[in-house]
Amino acid sequence: MSMIPSPIEMAMRLRTLLGNHACTSALKDGSIKSDLVTLDFAEYSPTNKGFKPMVREGAFDVSEMAIVTYLMAKSFGKPMVLLPSVVMARFQHAYALYNAKQGTLKPADLNGKRVGIRSFTTTTGAWLRGILANDYGVDLDSIDWMTFEDAHVAEFRDATKRAPAGKRIIQMLIDGELDAVLGEKVEHPGLKPLFADAAAEERSWFAKHGVVPINHMVVVSENLSNNHPEAVREVFRLLRESAALAPPGTAPKFNTDEMSRSLELITQYTAQQGLIPRAFAVDELFDDVTRTLR
Repeated sequence: MSMIPSPIEMAMRLRTLLGNHACTSALKDGSIKSDLVTLDFAEYSPTNKGFKPMVREGAFDVSEMAIVTYLMAKSFGKPMVLLPSVVMARFQHAYALYNAKQGTLKPADLNGKRVGIRSFTTTTGAWLRGILANDYGVDLDSIDWMTFEDAHVAEFRDATKRAPAGKRIIQMLIDGELDAVLGEKVEHPGLKPLFADAAAEERSWFAKHGVVPINHMVVVSENLSNNHPEAVREVFRLLRESAALAPPGTAPKFNTDEMSRSLELITQYTAQQGLIPRAFAVDELFDDVTRTLR
């Protein structure tokens, strides 16, 4: 009898966190398989609830990760490595609201106002604050920030005011306890978008910066990259092939230059806002294995 293990027995099992995106669908439903690795998917709803155990405990070998969380984790030496694989990207202007019952509020009017955000370290929040500060002249330090959750990175010291226990961000906006909120998009009478014509603002912003904002990418553990680079290359191949099978227009598409521009800008914004001590060069976000993946 042959004692040679089958390919399935030889496959490396990887603890994996990936959300349900168009670009990950073929991978998660088993349409794409590998003889080298088997991805054991953990389910968190929403997916971002898995980011904290990844950062704090190294809970996964492969994990979706908010880019700002990754930048902060890297600044504290967390053993994770970025893959050049984007699973979520979007323009951010539509994710800001204000209470119109208290009068009209424009982006440039936010100085000194009470602004709520789920966590000060969310990626959407960092993008929006960067846009407000750099394109609309808002003094972020003048704002009275109200937050509802702590950072995924335990070592980060959040100096913002925490909402009272039991309070909900949208209800506080409706009740007039906040003037605006970032990172939220809901339909409700009396609530209006901070950017009155978000689509027009997004077109103008893209024309100026040439950047599509990246929200989530994929990381692997430093241990996996150091000791099993072939597994990392295989994970990247699977992600790329899964994205290629997504219906047209549903998966993020970035060439190397487009990805670098987006990463450079969010790194600058994150450093400006004191979430990381310095702006990393884009090359620093990868290691010798992942830097060569394209």
